[in-house]
Amino acid sequence: MLLTLTVLIVVLALAFDFINGFHDKANEIATVISTRALKPIPAVVISSLMNLIGAMAFTGVAKTISDKVVHTPDLPNNGTVVLLAALISAIFWNLLTWWYGMPSSSSHTLLGSILGAGIASSGFGIVNWEGFGEIVQGLLTSPVLAFIIGLLLFQIFKLFLKNSNLVKTNNTFRKIQIFTAAFQSFTHGTNDAQKSMGIITMGLIAAGYQQPGTDVYFWVQASCAVAMGLGTAIGGWKIIETVGSKIMKIRPVDGVAADLSSAGIIFGATLIGLPVSTTHVVSSSILGVGYSHRKRGVNWTTAQRMILTWFITIPISALIAGIFYFILKPIF
Repeated sequence: MLLTLTVLIVVLALAFDFINGFHDKANEIATVISTRALKPIPAVVISSLMNLIGAMAFTGVAKTISDKVVHTPDLPNNGTVVLLAALISAIFWNLLTWWYGMPSSSSHTLLGSILGAGIASSGFGIVNWEGFGEIVQGLLTSPVLAFIIGLLLFQIFKLFLKNSNLVKTNNTFRKIQIFTAAFQSFTHGTNDAQKSMGIITMGLIAAGYQQPGTDVYFWVQASCAVAMGLGTAIGGWKIIETVGSKIMKIRPVDGVAADLSSAGIIFGATLIGLPVSTTHVVSSSILGVGYSHRKRGVNWTTAQRMILTWFITIPISALIAGIFYFILKPIF
């Protein structure tokens, strides 16, 4: 039974990674498609490859997920049922928000689900409050930084380009945007794919197949990288419409400023081993660029709906995961 539950955790974690790929693809390529720097199919191919490469480059975020959300060795019944409930909850919320075209955070739903299932199984004492606090701090500050950097970066562009020919500037920035979008996809892979690596590592530790504190196994890293790359290649068109056009009308220079600011924040978080929400960071960068134009340049109704989704994701995911834990506990 323990082996069966562990295999289920691996399969569902890869499924979550796959769904995360098509759920978050919009964040990476919405701007480059919206500005017509790339057509959809080439954009998807480049994004998928860069996600895969990025996922194979780092493991620090995975170790943070496996060590700093809950005290994994202290979970009851080897912790496998807890992780199973968390993954089902995270997949459910991701698919629900994808269906309605809302760019919610895969990071938030996974962390909220682990938290909720862990508390349902063992109470609040199971939570690694210091580690979880660090993660939440990163999740909250990264969108703010992305907004500010996006705003400032566009102001710098505007200062240097104020006397430039509009047509030539747009053509130049369309070419630049191909590279900035590719870099953004790379940074997405370095951060988001590691979250599934982390939960698989938690499952292996909980089941006794891996020692706490050890590095992510290579097969875990490779399988998550492939799942993320395949997911990126398949879905996410509804969210692309929201991110790419409903927040603000995006020009090539806007896209470059947003891509650079969001990619920089995500990559910086990866280097220090902190998980961040690419959805929050990318959307906040676009909002910052739009605000730099003028307040009316941003569709604040869409922005408000997105922000509401961001804030409710962790508590709702925690509640859903707790319910799934109580459903699964008698079965396993």
